[in-house]
Amino acid sequence: MTEGGQAAVAGRIRGAAALGLLPPPSADVVPATLLADASWTAQLLAARAPRQGTGDRRVLATVWWYSASTVLLTPSLAGLATGVPLSARLPDTAVSMSAGGLPVAAVSSASAADLGTELRESLAAVVAAVAEAGRMRERPLWAIATDSIANRLLALGRAVGDVPRATGLAAPLAAAIGPPLPAPRYVDVAGVRFTRRASCCLLYRVPDGPTCTSCPRRPPAERQVLLEDAATRL
Repeated sequence: MTEGGQAAVAGRIRGAAALGLLPPPSADVVPATLLADASWTAQLLAARAPRQGTGDRRVLATVWWYSASTVLLTPSLAGLATGVPLSARLPDTAVSMSAGGLPVAAVSSASAADLGTELRESLAAVVAAVAEAGRMRERPLWAIATDSIANRLLALGRAVGDVPRATGLAAPLAAAIGPPLPAPRYVDVAGVRFTRRASCCLLYRVPDGPTCTSCPRRPPAERQVLLEDAATRL
C-alpha cells in the first residue's frame, strides 16, 4: 500500500483534514521514528518551554504527548474504522509538524498486518522516549494513549455517522495492545457519548491553561453538569 491507501480512507471520512488525515502542505514532515528518540523529544520540549510558559519537563512532556498521541494514532484508527487496514508501525508513518513543534497530521504508507502488535510496539517505543525526555513515569503516558484511542474513535464515529460501531472497536483494540494500556471507557450523557477519561493532560498546569471539561480531576457532579451542557451543543 502507498499513501493512496490513506487517501482512500480519508475520502470516506467527513472532515478528514481536521482529523489530521490530510497533511498541510506547509508543515514540516518527519519520520515517526523520531518520536521514539528521547534526545530529539527533549530538544523539542525545551524549544516549546518559552511558548508554554513553563520549564517543568513533566508538564511539557504530558501536554505534548496528549496532542502527539492523537495524531500518531489517527491513520491506523481511521483505517480500522473504515475497514481499510493502515499500518501503525513507526517506520511506515510520516508526521507533519507545526512551527510550534506539535504534530498536526500523520500518514501511513503501508497496510497493517497485526494492528494490536504494531500499536503496542509503536506506543512502547514513543512512550519510553517521552518519559525519558520528560523525566517522568511511563504509566501516565499510557493512560493518555488510551484516552487518545477512545477520543479518536469517538471523533471518527461522529465523522462517519456511526458512533456505536466506532467506539465499540476501542475495547477489543486495547485488549489486543495489552498492558500497561488501560481499558478505554465511555459515558453517555443526555444521549451523547463522551470519553470517560483515564488521564490528565496537565494543561491546567500551564499558565492560563484551562481545566478540560472531562478532566478526571473535576468533582463528578461538576463534570456531569459540564458534559450535559456540552451535549446540548453537539
